[in-house]
Amino acid sequence: MFNTYDAADYTEQGIETFREFLEDGSLYQMFLVGSYRLFVATLYGRMVGMLGLRERAHISLLFVDGQCHRNGIGSALVELAAETVAKEARGNALSVHASPYAVEFYRKLGFSATETERKQDGIRFTPMILELE
Repeated sequence: MFNTYDAADYTEQGIETFREFLEDGSLYQMFLVGSYRLFVATLYGRMVGMLGLRERAHISLLFVDGQCHRNGIGSALVELAAETVAKEARGNALSVHASPYAVEFYRKLGFSATETERKQDGIRFTPMILELE
């Protein structure tokens, strides 16, 4: 899904940085110690969406199968993450570094940019936040 929707907005360095992030084992280690949570959406036994939550309140790696876009799966995953942050982490905000492809999606869910688009290690993103009630 990354290659289809996000990679075009990244430099070669950004694509490599993203792959290293996935493959270096740090996500797995965070998962083992409980500092990384994974929410999964399934449809007829097939995974169609996922959302990672790190640092108790930061969305990391939200992806929905392209055939399932615009069916509420991503919104439901974000809503579940927000509920989890509010209840379990007692947090008052949910943050994300939105890819250019996802900025409008997050805006529609009530997120607002905390600064303009940034570029770090070849990856373009807009820091955003959702204030929780």
